[in-house]
Amino acid sequence: MYYYLIIALQVFCIYHVLKNRREYYWYFLILFLPVIGSIIYIVTQVFNKKDLSKVQNEIVSVVNPTKKVNDLRKQVEFADTFQNRVNLGDALYEINDYSSGIGEYEIALNGNYKSDPGVVKKLLKGYYQTNQFDKVIFCAEQISGKPDFKGSQSQFLYGLALEEEGRSEEAEENLKPIDQRYSNYEERYTLAQFLIEKGKPTEAKEILSEILQESQHMSKPNRNRYRGVVNDVKKTIQSI
Repeated sequence: MYYYLIIALQVFCIYHVLKNRREYYWYFLILFLPVIGSIIYIVTQVFNKKDLSKVQNEIVSVVNPTKKVNDLRKQVEFADTFQNRVNLGDALYEINDYSSGIGEYEIALNGNYKSDPGVVKKLLKGYYQTNQFDKVIFCAEQISGKPDFKGSQSQFLYGLALEEEGRSEEAEENLKPIDQRYSNYEERYTLAQFLIEKGKPTEAKEILSEILQESQHMSKPNRNRYRGVVNDVKKTIQSI
């Protein structure tokens, strides 16, 4: 049992390092000093104002990713409510089972919540992840009038779906609102790539330059999280 606990601790720490893009030396510390290294990592990198129960849930999710899904399925069997279906859909998305998650959201919307914007946004994301671009567009058009749609992830995915459907002008119109200072770094990099492909290198370079400038003022967690994006930005801006 002690051995399995150590393995579980290591798996969680490695998962956390990958998820948050921590420095590479953490891999060596965790792998070669399993107990001490993992404890040091958790104390210095995880327990930084984070809730203990959340960390415990993450460990369970890494060791047994389907446990949460199975528990929520039982809740749906006991009480097939809108919220239980949505919770199950959320859990399925967490393990990247978008097809099953979509099914749960679709069932949830069959009742008295047919136009619930929160669930429509989740469906939109799932449809994009499963390359159902026509359905992404359909969902986006349902919620495009909502105040929080402009500049949102939903509008960004809508723009990408429009591009997949060959509607480039509309795509650009819906991709550009994601360009917001000190946020959305990955999406803004994607926008810059889009502009380069459309023969607009000057606009793309402006976005890339802003990202590089902002990266100088990132907090340490954000520097770790977005290191890969910033490196890609540097390479791309040099090639323009």
